[in-house]
Amino acid sequence: MPFVVDQPRSSSKVRGMQGLHLTADLYRCRCDTEWLTDALKLGDWCVQAIEAVGLQPVDRLFHTFPATPAGAGGVTATVLLAESHVCLHTWPEQKGVTLDVYVCNFGEDHSAKARGLMFALVNRFQPEWTEQRSLDRGDSDA
Repeated sequence: MPFVVDQPRSSSKVRGMQGLHLTADLYRCRCDTEWLTDALKLGDWCVQAIEAVGLQPVDRLFHTFPATPAGAGGVTATVLLAESHVCLHTWPEQKGVTLDVYVCNFGEDHSAKARGLMFALVNRFQPEWTEQRSLDRGDSDA
């Protein structure tokens, strides 16, 4: 069977493989230490923040790493979304956090929700400074 490429169709709805991938590296976070070390507390708050912006959590995994000679262990919190995923990784000994918010824009554009969630996540940790990136994923003409 020959390979066939469908031509894009004009539509007001977002279709195809599109998404927005937001990342943030947070430095010298001034939040209470428990936000960097308590996986359950951080994870539960993340789910509430996700729901507050209108995204849909479908599964979650929260893990606290063991303490090291440098101090308390960090946390990885992952929430699988109907729209894609959210991941957080903390380094309490450095007061650092990395954030990853990715939304697929299949059916509708979830970009504003992703940006609102990233804003809430960054504010939770109160960093002295951040490095944030935004990447449009997929074909915007699909």
